[in-house]
Amino acid sequence: MKSQPDLKLLATFLAVVRHGSMAEAAAALGYVPSAVSQHIAALERDMGVELLVRRPGSRLVLTAAGRSLAQATETLFDATARFQDAANGIADREIAELRVGTYPSAMSHLLPKVLPALKARGLGSRIRLIDVETHEGLPKVKSGDMDLLIAYRYLPEDPPTPSRAWTVTALGREPLVLVTAAEPDRRRPVELAECLEREWISGHAHNADRRLLHRWAGELGISPRVTLETEDLHSMLAMIRAGLAVGLVPATLLGGGSDESGVERVVLPPGVAPLHREILAVSRTGALPPILDALVTLLTGAVRSVRS
Repeated sequence: MKSQPDLKLLATFLAVVRHGSMAEAAAALGYVPSAVSQHIAALERDMGVELLVRRPGSRLVLTAAGRSLAQATETLFDATARFQDAANGIADREIAELRVGTYPSAMSHLLPKVLPALKARGLGSRIRLIDVETHEGLPKVKSGDMDLLIAYRYLPEDPPTPSRAWTVTALGREPLVLVTAAEPDRRRPVELAECLEREWISGHAHNADRRLLHRWAGELGISPRVTLETEDLHSMLAMIRAGLAVGLVPATLLGGGSDESGVERVVLPPGVAPLHREILAVSRTGALPPILDALVTLLTGAVRSVRS
């Protein structure tokens, strides 16, 4: 037999099985009865086996081989129909699951506010969230392992920058707040000058947040002593709360609520420009599926609502 039977012949065979006669199958398919008979004969030659028992004056009877082929053909055509539905959905950008990478503090502080609103829109696709830092997520966007990356950038020259491999969409600026441990009995705000002799906490020596801190300090003519290094912002905040260091923390982590307990914002001298980091969405070049487009819009609103 042929390695793959002709689908047109299989469709004719299935019509004959369903209608019980070649004449009725021909009427349903818009063929003449002789064409149906020829299709069945050709299919039997291809298969090398009799599929139908033809008895004059009575309905056709399937052989054992015919019954097996009918079941297999039903399964094949059902799968083909499901495939076509999925292909049509993909062409209309209806994707079953989309992978979104995000840095940890966005996972804990931005997305819980955004995802319920996204779910309420009923856009169909399921979002799989992956906790990943920006530098680790960029190669995954380029390779196609991620459909969208929620990223941050401390310095304009740092990645992600626009390229042919991806598109960068600015979601807004997140303020960076200088904080120290709260002192319950303190009557006046903590000023920057009081923090210069304290220990500071920041990222590792070549991290973007550390380089931003040194650039900012150089402009102010100060030299903060960074003795504690961590890439984990929640650990950084815990160290500051414990009174072990002073540090720059993204305002999203403070939130003006319980996360701000135990820390106090340091007052900067007049004229000192506040610091920030950019929040970005990175995707492969091309139009985003509707659900990711909606996610980017909601995140833009969430980032821009963050106050220093």
